[in-house]
Amino acid sequence: MVAEASRRLCARVKAIDPLWLSRCVGCVYQTSLRDPQLAALFAGDAVLVPVPGSAASGDAPWAASQLATALRQLGLAHRLWVGLRRRIAVRKSSTAPSGERPTVAEHYESFSVVPAMLSFSKIVLVDDVVTKGRTLLAAATRLQTELPHADIRAFALIRTQGFMPQLGSVFESCHGVIRWAGGDARRDP
Repeated sequence: MVAEASRRLCARVKAIDPLWLSRCVGCVYQTSLRDPQLAALFAGDAVLVPVPGSAASGDAPWAASQLATALRQLGLAHRLWVGLRRRIAVRKSSTAPSGERPTVAEHYESFSVVPAMLSFSKIVLVDDVVTKGRTLLAAATRLQTELPHADIRAFALIRTQGFMPQLGSVFESCHGVIRWAGGDARRDP
């Protein structure tokens, strides 16, 4: 039941359903009131940077940009910077067979960074869904190359079950790390 609810939620978020997006962001806000680590992620001078979708960046909104905007509007951060761009389209991970999903290197090569007018000390990458973490790892690495002094963290609204034996709830908060391991990204948990 949790897996099915998660799939429905993911489809609504990817479709940028405004009702569901606002509900999800409200849940994030409520969770941040009880979860000091989540509150600290967004605290202070954190700058939200939405992770581009798989298509080459354009002016059309994408799920992560709408999510980052909603998080900022709710007061979880004061700044939003759309400085990470997808200059080359990659295959959508959600529709690709597991062996044909884009690699960390493919994601990295597809990203570019718009020169920042200000320096940022704390960046929070915002994505809608994290599976293995390839996209987030590549995005963080690309940003770190351009902004070497920034502390770069990540937030994803939805995580797949991944290496967890079972999820108790769709909105169960999770803190973890995405690492480069064995030539690929590894999310723990």
